[in-house]
Amino acid sequence: MSDLPAVPQRVSQSSGVPPAMVYLYDKDSEGLVRQCLNGLGVLTPYFGTGGIRGAISELAKRTSPPLLIVDISGIDEPLAALRELSEVCEPGTGVIVVGADNDIILYRAMKDAGIAEYFFKPLVSTVVTRACNAILTGVSGKRSVQTGKLVLMLGVRGGSGATTIATRLAWHLSQARKRRVMLIDFNLTSGDASLLLDVKAQHSLRVALEHPERVDDLFLERGVTRVTERLNLFASMEPLDSVIQYGEDAALSLISTLLRNYRYVFVDLQTEHAAALPRFLHLPSICFLISDASLTAARDVARWRALLGPDTSERMTIHILNKSNAPGALPIAEFVRAAGAAPNINVAYDRDAAAAANLGILELEKCHSFFHALAPALQAIAGESVETERTLLSRIFG
Repeated sequence: MSDLPAVPQRVSQSSGVPPAMVYLYDKDSEGLVRQCLNGLGVLTPYFGTGGIRGAISELAKRTSPPLLIVDISGIDEPLAALRELSEVCEPGTGVIVVGADNDIILYRAMKDAGIAEYFFKPLVSTVVTRACNAILTGVSGKRSVQTGKLVLMLGVRGGSGATTIATRLAWHLSQARKRRVMLIDFNLTSGDASLLLDVKAQHSLRVALEHPERVDDLFLERGVTRVTERLNLFASMEPLDSVIQYGEDAALSLISTLLRNYRYVFVDLQTEHAAALPRFLHLPSICFLISDASLTAARDVARWRALLGPDTSERMTIHILNKSNAPGALPIAEFVRAAGAAPNINVAYDRDAAAAANLGILELEKCHSFFHALAPALQAIAGESVETERTLLSRIFG
């Protein structure tokens, strides 16, 4: 195996995340994979049980590794199982699938779904070794099972609570669901995300937007603000009289780079900037329109729905009506009539949550009723991976 590039030492020594996780059914295949990884110098692989179902269950609770090997033998609908797996894998995880069938149609379908390789049993050590090495060293076209998901948070009026909701959802996915999450605050002169997360905004987001050619992995490593191990913030706090100009191509380039590195990318957008980014708004994404229950907000929800257009297979718009029963709010029937449609998610005014939003994310985390009202938003973002947690929440608060 001297012709293979050496696996980087960092792969075998990553903090808390094994370089490879393996879920096979039979001991013969497991023994062969152990030998292959050992020959590559991978010192701390993790071997689980239960095949692809075991992988899905465990990775819903922990960070996925650079290399993942799963067994689909005996699975009635392997492509459906792979879709479930994609919901709990980080971008950048290279997936090798092992099965019992030599089926070229299945192989092509799985390659189209994003797996790196499919091998049928009995496994061949030289072939498996080469595939594992290619993923761990990045020397040949590794494909992740899925790129990151883009979540746009658009407050239709100032004070609607878009930043609070974006930050709470991003915090949950990073802390409770153990996903790598990026939160971007596009308000470069008076954004509140850094205050809510109790960190200091830097100036790197402005640099990234005004000079997109400078953005590479090293720039991101130094420029983002690390809130926790899995939650990063990209924000700037520029002088109020700053004139900040950037093209839509710069924003598109930045998002493309981030989606290759994070499972979820949340973008907190201002309406005045969003209207000038038509291609950005029509990227594959979930766009949350967030409003309060005022008459002007109802009017603007209707206008934004018209601008964004109908949902597609890759993009959907979801309206969150926040603070629906706050003092001075329109009755819900009046709001629906003015907006032209009922909200998809209704979050009632919560005095404790309103106060906690001024005290920071750790206080906001204690507002269970506010978070419970956002469960449908989490379902839309995270899909099936959040179902178990929603059921648990229902038992706790129900």
